[in-house]
Amino acid sequence: MSKEHALKQYEDTEGHFSLVRNFRLADLVTIMNGVCGSFSIFSSARYLLTNDIDYLWTALTFPLAGLMFDFLDGKVARWRKSSSMLGQELDSLADLISFGVAPALLAFVVGLRTYLDTVVLTGFICCGLARLARFNATVALVPKNTAGKSKYFEGLPIPSSLVLVGVLSYWTKQGWIAGQQGIPYGTVTLWGQVGGRGEMHWVSVFFGCWAAAMVSKTLRVPKL
Repeated sequence: MSKEHALKQYEDTEGHFSLVRNFRLADLVTIMNGVCGSFSIFSSARYLLTNDIDYLWTALTFPLAGLMFDFLDGKVARWRKSSSMLGQELDSLADLISFGVAPALLAFVVGLRTYLDTVVLTGFICCGLARLARFNATVALVPKNTAGKSKYFEGLPIPSSLVLVGVLSYWTKQGWIAGQQGIPYGTVTLWGQVGGRGEMHWVSVFFGCWAAAMVSKTLRVPKL
């Protein structure tokens, strides 16, 4: 389907719920990815309010469910031989929620709560956002294989943040979280007094490096 024809569909569709009527099945699967990310965020908030560890485990689980829907939407689109212009944009926005915002909030919840920690986590989210925007803008320039798929990712794909979620899950199981034994490796004070704005956890450096790897242009990750 040409871009002009796809745009014509939205232009010619009017009335209530016209946007919803233009959704394809694959688009609805993609939205479920965003639903999982949103539930993770709200579960993290409930943990902060109640200190009920079950909410934290729920928050840690939902991004993995989001990954399942992220894999499934492309398969559904190929199975139905139907996609829409909304699909790619929906996919990126859902990925930002499930693999950007939700993991960053989980890191905050388990203990990365100093001022500098939150600066690094904000950078992590913004790098994920920039990485998704670059992918949408430049995907046509990446070399393709015989099947028409990109040969590699430029920078770490944002779903790779589930590795970090896995680490946070392990820490939760071991009790290495705020309110229990605390975050591994402790903190370093870059300026000012201990406990002030110049303090950060050493682990935040790892999140910062992961963020840099997502926006790297020279790092090429082969597509499976």
